[in-house]
Amino acid sequence: MTKRKKLPDHADERKKHPLYRGLLMYFPDACAAVANVSWVGNEQHNPGQDLHWSRHKSNDHFDCAMRHLIDAGAIDNDGTRHTAKAAWRILAALQLEIEAEHEKKEKV
Repeated sequence: MTKRKKLPDHADERKKHPLYRGLLMYFPDACAAVANVSWVGNEQHNPGQDLHWSRHKSNDHFDCAMRHLIDAGAIDNDGTRHTAKAAWRILAALQLEIEAEHEKKEKV
């Protein structure tokens, strides 16, 4: 598993990442919907296992996001919103992009 960069070490830089006030408090319902997509997907793809991202099972995040966006505003067969699934896929792609950047910097 990739070593993840959490937050900057310096206090002034950490304040530029307001996860609570700048993300969760802006979008509490959306964050909850995406978290539910994680749980439902884990139950589907990893039944009986603790919640985790099986990164090797699918990596076509942009194509999957677009397929879900076609049905934006609708509820999928599993009871979750297509838009929340699209958001999950975009977050997954962003996470992988940032991790790849960190790995590249570590190799230099």
